[in-house]
Amino acid sequence: MNVIHPVKAGRLAPVRIACINKATVDLGVDFDKLIAALQKCYDRHFLPVWGYPVELYKPRKAGRTDWQLLFLDDATVAAAYGDHALTKQGQPYSKIFVKTTLRDNELVSVTASHELFEMAIDPIANLWAQAKGGTQYAYEMCDPVEEDTFLVEGIPMSNFLYPTWFEPFKHPRGTKFDHLGLLKKPFSVRPDGYVTIKTREKVKDKFGSRAKKRRFQAEDRTGHRSEYRKPDGKRIRKRT
Repeated sequence: MNVIHPVKAGRLAPVRIACINKATVDLGVDFDKLIAALQKCYDRHFLPVWGYPVELYKPRKAGRTDWQLLFLDDATVAAAYGDHALTKQGQPYSKIFVKTTLRDNELVSVTASHELFEMAIDPIANLWAQAKGGTQYAYEMCDPVEEDTFLVEGIPMSNFLYPTWFEPFKHPRGTKFDHLGLLKKPFSVRPDGYVTIKTREKVKDKFGSRAKKRRFQAEDRTGHRSEYRKPDGKRIRKRT
């Protein structure tokens, strides 16, 4: 009898993700150490919860079937690749804007883990979870808890949501809704987080606090994956 493990069903092997650094500025962390820490973080913390195995590696050029995690200076450079998009082979890729991240006083490692977790579960940013009343919540793994971090090999990584966060029903006492156990119910948001919601086909961002809203509005959101969920956002397109 063949035993099927649900978390592995549909994938014969881990998805290979090519990690390529094209940034012209220092990341603030050694690139080799960063990728190794991202892999360990994913395997030790994210994989047991979500069940989607990935293999990170650092090639000079990505393979045809690889997903990609690109480190670029900013969205201006990214325009050459097509904003949150598919490669010309039709594979997902995500971008970390290094200059923009550093300018916003954020850490490249936190942004990179954020993008990795979200790409793994919703590669082209088109999944929604429906709550009571019909409001839909974007399948963004980190946005509601994006400023909460934990260390892996001494490198800060982004907190992330658990599947229970997307379930619109009552859960037993002690249920975790995010990795650090900071949220207490589905669809909740940390003071330093936000969530993208859709009501009657209107898409907007909901913030955990006024301070977060001010910081958010001061950021350069060009090329951010959550922007593609909005009607006036740029559409997913393939690289040429």
